[in-house]
Amino acid sequence: MITGELRSKIDKIWEIFWTGGITNPLSVIEQFTYLLFIKGLDEKQTDLERNAELLGIEVDKIFGEEQENLRWHKFKQLSASDMYDMVSKNVFPFIKTMHGDKDSAFTRYMDDAIFMIPTPQMLEKIVTNIDLLPLSDGDTKGDLYEYLLSKVATAGTNGQFRTPRHIIKMMVELMKPTPTDIIVDPAAGSAGFLVEAGEYLKRNNEDLFAIKELKDHYNNDMFFGNDMDRTMLRIGAMNMMLHGVEKPNIEYRDSLSEKNIDDEKYTLVLANPPFKGSLDHESVAAGLLKITKTKKTELLFLALFLRTLKKGGRCASIVPDGVLFGGSNAHKSIRKEIIENHHLHAIISMPSGVFKPYAGVSTAIMIFTKTGAGGTDKVWFYDMQADGLSLDDKRQPIVQNDIPDIISRYHSRMETEQDRKKTEKSFFVTKKEIQDNGYDLSINKYKEAIYEKVDYESPAVIMKRIDSIDEEIVTLKQELKTMLNLDL
Repeated sequence: MITGELRSKIDKIWEIFWTGGITNPLSVIEQFTYLLFIKGLDEKQTDLERNAELLGIEVDKIFGEEQENLRWHKFKQLSASDMYDMVSKNVFPFIKTMHGDKDSAFTRYMDDAIFMIPTPQMLEKIVTNIDLLPLSDGDTKGDLYEYLLSKVATAGTNGQFRTPRHIIKMMVELMKPTPTDIIVDPAAGSAGFLVEAGEYLKRNNEDLFAIKELKDHYNNDMFFGNDMDRTMLRIGAMNMMLHGVEKPNIEYRDSLSEKNIDDEKYTLVLANPPFKGSLDHESVAAGLLKITKTKKTELLFLALFLRTLKKGGRCASIVPDGVLFGGSNAHKSIRKEIIENHHLHAIISMPSGVFKPYAGVSTAIMIFTKTGAGGTDKVWFYDMQADGLSLDDKRQPIVQNDIPDIISRYHSRMETEQDRKKTEKSFFVTKKEIQDNGYDLSINKYKEAIYEKVDYESPAVIMKRIDSIDEEIVTLKQELKTMLNLDL
């Protein structure tokens, strides 16, 4: 979480942008990100140089000898006017063209990037204040990104809102990506799911970069993301590169359109696709409509996951509650498809406050494996009631947090959850019971409440007590009148 001190430092930088005339929140984030990226490149090369010296090997440099003056620690020492000339005329053009591959996502989406900071004095203030930010660890960088993106006033208006980092982290921990996975987020935004999957792999696989094939796969062919917002594509590409992925496959693409021809390509989907809105049938890929004939994006994305996953591929996706219990033919057909023809593992119901302050929509995480041959025998349900933060707009840290319990129980569910009752937070529901309920997957359909019997006194006893109280009131009023000499 962003601390009070760090929050105030970021707010100060934001205010410098604002008072300097850059008032569009996404533009502020974009310019802020460019500078964080430039600083991150310098820090990355410093680490490479340090490691190369320790190991006695040749360093793989980002900045060549003739580009040393483009490094953050060099230009930050210049005067305001010299710094401005260096950054606007040399450093910024360098990062726009630094990736030699013209087909890379970074190069494509930096083509129309614009350096918008208008004055040397404003740039100097921003650079000085960014230099004071404690950004040595990945968690702090991630929290900073979350805080910046929380300032986007338009978030949620098109059904697209930020997925909190701790929810992303939970979903990645549930899915346990492997070094050979091919991971996609078809509504990638700032690439939060892809970044966290990469960080998980680095934490849990010591030989990830020791084996050439795994390292090459990680850097070139593991991570894929689509989005329709070029600003977010730039932010996502820079975010991935700052986290060590050399060539993220971030594409400008409407994932639901005919132009998306991906078919049985990926082994893992991690996503929080747009909920709101409908599409014209003409703009939707025909193959998706064969799975579920609908205009609703949340249902079409589930159909997309089934098409683009390889057999045995896994999916963890956030879905609005309506997907779980909606009564239309399209709602029922996609649920039936997943349950009957694939393997639905779990439904994790989340409280409505998880996405505040963006939205109060109730959501769940759906986890399944594409099999093409069924496999659903029983489905594990969990009723998440707390995620470690208050469920109001402030989202302050609290003690109650079900996330560690969810992760632990999910991975041991076949051994430890079989006999859990439906009155508890987590339990299994058989496929037969789900079929009998029209493939309804809402947890409230199956969760059983415990009602405690309360014995009340008889009306005669209650009336007697009321009469006694009335008599006492009359007596006390008389005593008060006597004390105040009001007895007439």
